Amino acid sequence: MITIAIIPAAGMGVRMNAKVPKQFLELEGRPLLAITLEKFNSCSLIDGIILVVPANDIDFCNKEIVQKYNLKKVIRVTPGGARRQDSVRAGLMAIDRECDSVIIHDGVRPFVSPEIITNAIEAIRDERAVIVAIPAKDTVKKVNTEGYVVDTCNRKFMWQVQTPQVFRFDDICNAHKKAEAEGWDEVSDDAMLMERMGIPVKVVHGSDENIKITTPQDLEYAEFLLEKNENKLFN
Repeated sequence: MITIAIIPAAGMGVRMNAKVPKQFLELEGRPLLAITLEKFNSCSLIDGIILVVPANDIDFCNKEIVQKYNLKKVIRVTPGGARRQDSVRAGLMAIDRECDSVIIHDGVRPFVSPEIITNAIEAIRDERAVIVAIPAKDTVKKVNTEGYVVDTCNRKFMWQVQTPQVFRFDDICNAHKKAEAEGWDEVSDDAMLMERMGIPVKVVHGSDENIKITTPQDLEYAEFLLEKNENKLFN
């Protein structure tokens, strides 16, 4: 099975309140994006990587990320869109070679482990859609627009979704085409497109440490995790 990774990293990182987009902030002297890409570059099950970034940052990413860190599996750096789903769609359109499955992962989740990537890809051999998630630890309540609780969810069935997410290539392409044609705007992740298409989505276990870095507090926690795990992040 030929698997291409799409790494969307076209966000501006408003919540980070930094001078540069969050994907270019550094941990131990390396950009978050480079650390994330290295995880996929070193995975034997990945046949190529499409990196999606802001249009103005394409040259920078080619020179200071892809070439500098010898990320040989990056086959294209392409401009993203205004929303994450636009960027993922741009990544899909940039695939110009044979492909059976696509694995999509946030560019600012640098703590994804080789085991998580491998387990997700292996699961797609028997499924059409696979997501990584962890069981919810807290009680989850459904609230109406006025701020009142209308239901308490059974925590046993609640999972917090992460990335990577893996899909059959034809399925995810068709889903994005339909989303664009029918104006599916409020799509929080690619698995939601699969759900709307009536395609079953399989959950595999993620990790509490597979965090998405979007705020200064997340970056502080990432530094703590890095110190805790010593050089685990770069191995």
